[in-house]
Amino acid sequence: MADNPGEPSAGFIEGREHVLPVRVYYEDTDFTGVVYHGSYVRFFERGRSDFLRVAGVRHAELLDREDPAAFTIVRMEIDFRRPARIDDALQVRTVYDRVKGPRLFIGQRILRGGDLIAQAAVQAACIGMDGRPRKPPPGMAQALAPYFAEPETPA
Repeated sequence: MADNPGEPSAGFIEGREHVLPVRVYYEDTDFTGVVYHGSYVRFFERGRSDFLRVAGVRHAELLDREDPAAFTIVRMEIDFRRPARIDDALQVRTVYDRVKGPRLFIGQRILRGGDLIAQAAVQAACIGMDGRPRKPPPGMAQALAPYFAEPETPA
C-alpha cells in the first residue's frame, strides 16, 4: 500500500522478506520480447531500495545526515533460470541476511507465480562521500535488525 495516495507502491514485507510486484514492459525486453539480462539488475535494485524504504530507511535521508552515507554494490552473482517475457507479472523478493562491518549481505529472487526466474546473491557496502567503506549509520542498522537472519558480526 502506498504511503500517500498517488504514490507508487514500494511493496510489502512478509516475515523477513520484502515483496515488490513488477510488470515487464517493452523497454525491459530485447527484440524477441524476452527480458534483457540487464533489466534483471534494475529489478533487483528496485527490490533492495524499496525494502529499505518500507523498513524506514530513505536514501535521501542518508545523504542529508551530518555524516552522509550511501551504498555501492561490491559483488553480485546472478543465476538466470527461466526467461521472463513482456507483460509478465513478476515478484522481486529480497532478504537482507546480515551486516558485517560495512557490508550488507542480500539474497534476492524474481518469481513469476511459483516459477523461479532469476536469483542473486548481493554484497553491498556502506560508504561515506569519500567513497571509503564505513559501518551503516546506527538508525539504519536498527531499522534492519529485525529482518536479519543473523545478528551483526564484527568486521
